[in-house]
Amino acid sequence: MTLNLLLRQSSFLDFCPVTAAVEALAGASGIDERGAIFTRREVVDFILDLSGYTSDRPLHKLTLLEPSFGDGDFLFPAIDRLLEAWMAGGETKNPVESLGSCICAVELHRGTFNRTHAALIARLTAAGISDDAAATLADLWLLHGDFLLAELPEAFDVVIGNPPYVRQELIPDVLLAEYRSRYTTVYDRADLYIPFIERSLRLLKKGGVLGFICADRWMKNRYGGPLRSLVAKEFHLKVHVDMTDTMAFHSDVIAYPAITVFTREKPGVTRLAYRPAIDSAVLKDLTAQLTAKRLPKGAGAVRELAGVAFGAEPWILESSQQLALVRRLERDFPTIEAVGCKVGIGVATGADDAFIGPFNTLDVEDDRKQPLVMTRDILRGRVEWRGFGVVNPFADDGGLVSLADYPRLKKYLEARKEAIAGRHCAQKTPANWYRTIDRITPSLTKRPKLLIPDIKGEAHIVYEEGLLYPHHNLYFITAEEWELRALQAVLLSGIARLFVATYSTRMRGGFLRFQAQYLRRIRVPQWSSVPDSLRRELKQAAAAQDLAACNRAAFELYGLSEAEQSALTGNGD
Repeated sequence: MTLNLLLRQSSFLDFCPVTAAVEALAGASGIDERGAIFTRREVVDFILDLSGYTSDRPLHKLTLLEPSFGDGDFLFPAIDRLLEAWMAGGETKNPVESLGSCICAVELHRGTFNRTHAALIARLTAAGISDDAAATLADLWLLHGDFLLAELPEAFDVVIGNPPYVRQELIPDVLLAEYRSRYTTVYDRADLYIPFIERSLRLLKKGGVLGFICADRWMKNRYGGPLRSLVAKEFHLKVHVDMTDTMAFHSDVIAYPAITVFTREKPGVTRLAYRPAIDSAVLKDLTAQLTAKRLPKGAGAVRELAGVAFGAEPWILESSQQLALVRRLERDFPTIEAVGCKVGIGVATGADDAFIGPFNTLDVEDDRKQPLVMTRDILRGRVEWRGFGVVNPFADDGGLVSLADYPRLKKYLEARKEAIAGRHCAQKTPANWYRTIDRITPSLTKRPKLLIPDIKGEAHIVYEEGLLYPHHNLYFITAEEWELRALQAVLLSGIARLFVATYSTRMRGGFLRFQAQYLRRIRVPQWSSVPDSLRRELKQAAAAQDLAACNRAAFELYGLSEAEQSALTGNGD
């Protein structure tokens, strides 16, 4: 082993909590802890092509960074291209001198690093490079360490890869605090790939290119706001390819992937493509369209859209006509909560088996339980209550009731104390061990409300007359002025789906997340401005569950032109 490699590996000496945490991650064996997902070769070649790292260019004059090289899915194809370009140039006498600074690749996991280091040497010697030169190049190119903490060269021409997908809960607290101190984009519930993207962007030279495949959730979710703002200020989102439901990886993954290509240059138009077939010929043709100086006529697989990156706002990656319609509605109408509606989510208990059961057999005082409506109660578009209830440990003033005042409740909870007290929220405040995660407010039970399940392909809006309390997998909407039956028709129309589809991350199978953060973006006229005849039309359409009638009434309510109606129904550009 060379001195250079020993020095690079010596960064893990256990002299402080941060390095101890890094060392623990370096030895982690689970895929979840490492965030390792393996990318198909066709997709790797596609990203390298989109990033301009092609063997017809003098790649030995460029610098390339791979921030998490794993088993070499991106690294080895990139090196193959580098060697091909270098050998074609005819200057092959001194590979270390010619190529030593061309690659910088980082890997945290020790076993993976060692395995790929050995494989790289074998690959270089098979290409005709001497044993000594191959070992030297491997030592120069590969760095064992945490990409987010390692000292690296100042800038690169190209950055490529698949950053690790690791949730915050799997990162040691001391290490997460260190990341937060270094990276402005580690915000809210940001996953590990967020600071990976930030650092990779900041390491680009002027005119440099970054090509990544990773989860697309940050492009619309709350935690992605600071990273979106950084992109809008300093970079050009050049290409976005939606890879949801494609076989982009060697294993099935939960994350919804996208390929993004950024350049460090003045922002401009973004070229968009959607869910291409994972086929080399198809992707070659798509690359030609996405990288052409001018979009070829008849390039049906590619669209251009201006203004995608706009401050911290979620990225709208729909058609230009849908984008124009959303912007027009946002300009002309207030948000749903600005017209007196409230969007909320039902109760999370943290221990449903303990707190929830058949309402009539919950052996607690009558005022210590609430009838509960769950997703399975509204599957047919109306409430069909199955008879479940939830135990309520909260007093009307918001504090917990005294168990001494409720002997039946005390007996019920103490019989289930092991499950209830083992929850994270209970361990944080042991005196409040019997609280549900969310406060239960009985007055909500008595309020008429609209119920909305989280994950659906289309809007699924159910009217509940004011008899049941919503479970945590249901969102609810109450209203001060709007009649809920009329509002139900608006939310069943294509208008609601347009807003949710625009701002929500799309899941496998085309499903959307009807979450509060997206529902709050829906724009609604003031109830006082709705004519009586249109009020009746909306209520009748909702009562009949007639989606076509809901759309007709909503089109009139918002004054949609024929072109806007076409964009909403998917017939526009």
